[in-house]
Amino acid sequence: MRRRFVIVLALVAVIGVALAFAGLRGKADDRRIGLFTSLPILWSEAAELKGLLDPPAMPHWARSVLETNGKLVALDTLLELQHVDLLVIAQPRPLLPEENVALDDWVRKGGHVLLFADPMLTRESAFPLGDRRRPQDVVLLSPILARWGLQLRFDDAQPLGERESPGEDVPVNLPGTLAPIAGGHEASCVIGQALLVARCRIGKGRAIIVADAALLEPNEDEDSRSSKLQKLIGEAAGI
Repeated sequence: MRRRFVIVLALVAVIGVALAFAGLRGKADDRRIGLFTSLPILWSEAAELKGLLDPPAMPHWARSVLETNGKLVALDTLLELQHVDLLVIAQPRPLLPEENVALDDWVRKGGHVLLFADPMLTRESAFPLGDRRRPQDVVLLSPILARWGLQLRFDDAQPLGERESPGEDVPVNLPGTLAPIAGGHEASCVIGQALLVARCRIGKGRAIIVADAALLEPNEDEDSRSSKLQKLIGEAAGI
C-alpha cells in the first residue's frame, strides 16, 4: 500500500512538472517580443541593398535566444507598441520626441523593456563613420532615462578591452555607468554593482537597463552569452 502511494505521488509530481513546462512553453508561444535596434541582429551588414536584406549566412546567436522566448517582431518605430508583450531595445537610433512619450506611456501601463544603452559601442562595423547603415556608435537616450530618474555616464579614461562586470556576470567593453538623478517621474530604480544595470519599476511596468552592449557582440563563447542574455530577458519579462 505504501509503495503504491509513493508511486502515485511520483506520477503526480511528473504530471505537475509537465503541465508547468507546457504552461511556460505556451506563454512563450503567445509572447510577442519587439526588437528595436541599430545592431545587425536580424540582418546582414552588406554594401548592397540585396545583401542588406538577406538573412545572415550564420544567424546571430542573440536572435536565436530571442526567438525561443516568443514571436520576434522587428520594429522601426516605437509609436505602435500596443501588441508587444516584451520590448528589447539594443543600441537604438535617437528617439523622436513622440517615441519617448510613447515608450514611457507603454511602460507605465504595464510594459516590460530590456534596454541596452552603450555610450561607446566597440563592435566593429563594415560601414564607415557617418554611414546611416552603421550601428549607433554613441547611444542618445538622455530624455527617456531622465524621465526614469537616471543618467548614463562614461569614463573616457578607462582601458579598452572586454572583461566581466563584477556582480552582474555580464561581459563589458568601455561600459557606461548609471546614476540616479532628481526629476524622475514615478520611477523607482535599483542600480546594481559596478553601476552597470538598473532595475526599475515604472508605473505598472518594468525596465532592465544595461549601460553597455558588448554582451550582444558575435563571440565564440555563444553558449555563455546566450545564458546571460536569457537571464536578463527573464528578469525583464518577469519569468
